[in-house]
Amino acid sequence: MNFRQIEYGSAEYDAARELREAVLRAPLGLSLSANDLRGEEHQLHYALFTGTDELVGCVIVVPASDGQARIRQMAIAPVHQRQGLASRMMLELEANVIARGFCSLSLHARRSAIGFYQKLGYECSGGEFIEVTLPHRKMSKRLT
Repeated sequence: MNFRQIEYGSAEYDAARELREAVLRAPLGLSLSANDLRGEEHQLHYALFTGTDELVGCVIVVPASDGQARIRQMAIAPVHQRQGLASRMMLELEANVIARGFCSLSLHARRSAIGFYQKLGYECSGGEFIEVTLPHRKMSKRLT
């Protein structure tokens, strides 16, 4: 497996956007809107590929101020789920953002994914809220 940053507007970015659409929106009867995609040219895009460059997963990092960043729209292709690849991708992502000088990450986790992020050291804060029709919680982690 190969985890790497991908360029906004590239063929790899287009494939990652299609994966996000298929995994995160289509099952809800939704599509990625122009609002969902707004500002992505200023965000950091990462993807996990097999040795033959098949896209396995993707995630976006939104840089903020004071060493903070937010993770959004992490997706793993259905045929590759439940193989530990999401955990691997998150650990590689954390190492990458630490090297870039970030010291904390936050995210909005679907209720069904909270346990996954807790196992990686993320903690919930605040109450539950609805985002893209599903219950979510804000989670964050201090990076070392």
